[in-house]
Amino acid sequence: MQYKLIALDIDGTLLNDEHQLSEVNKETVRRVHDAGATIVLCSGRAPQSVFPILDQLGLEGTIIAHNGASTVLSEGNELVHDFSVPTDAYGELFQYLRSNNIHFDVCTTFDLYLEAATQEALDIYAQFFVNPHIIPDVMQLPRIVKMTLAAEVEVIEEAERTMRERGLVTGLNMFRSGANFLDLVHEKATKGNALKELADSMGIPYDQVIAIGNYYNDVEMIELAGLGIAMGNSPDDLKKIAQDVTVSNNEDGVAQALIKYCLT
Repeated sequence: MQYKLIALDIDGTLLNDEHQLSEVNKETVRRVHDAGATIVLCSGRAPQSVFPILDQLGLEGTIIAHNGASTVLSEGNELVHDFSVPTDAYGELFQYLRSNNIHFDVCTTFDLYLEAATQEALDIYAQFFVNPHIIPDVMQLPRIVKMTLAAEVEVIEEAERTMRERGLVTGLNMFRSGANFLDLVHEKATKGNALKELADSMGIPYDQVIAIGNYYNDVEMIELAGLGIAMGNSPDDLKKIAQDVTVSNNEDGVAQALIKYCLT
């Protein structure tokens, strides 16, 4: 098999819109793994939200979490590498979010923190296997690897513009990980950089890497890979930079792509 490292985004890619892993995708990923390829899940999720998907696949190994800010081994929850930022550098940013009632959470590699949450919000976190810690002020955390804003599309777009204009996000990368979500991480943290490090450490040339994703936080890994594949449900901008486009996440697009390039 030509491809030795397969990087898969999770939400909107490996999982369908009901956040379920289909039997077709599960069986196909397993077949590719059994044929000798290394499977790495690359997600904006925290590790504790990625491990259950890895378990469903019946796999162990390395995951890339927090949009490339943390690389973790599933065996023993061993942190391989992270890109963290000092929390006290972003006091003005937190104050802007609070004053505009924009929901946000912050993460260390293994934990997620909120200053306040409704029961509805907690129920949503639970769907992703996350049990947030409620603390009075996120500034009490010395360092974080990711901050996520959640709001209506118009609010997210306005916040993104304002934060840039006011210089509140110096040293940070901002990713739209979904229409209603904006992730902020260390300026060097991308799925592409984390995948590059992993491929280098394994001695795998980039032309033997496949990356499959569906949104803007997948751009860098799709560009890095020898074969970058966009999902059918991806924005047109992502489809244009990919070498191929598979069908949507609700049509087992991951399985179809892997069968095409790894199993035939």
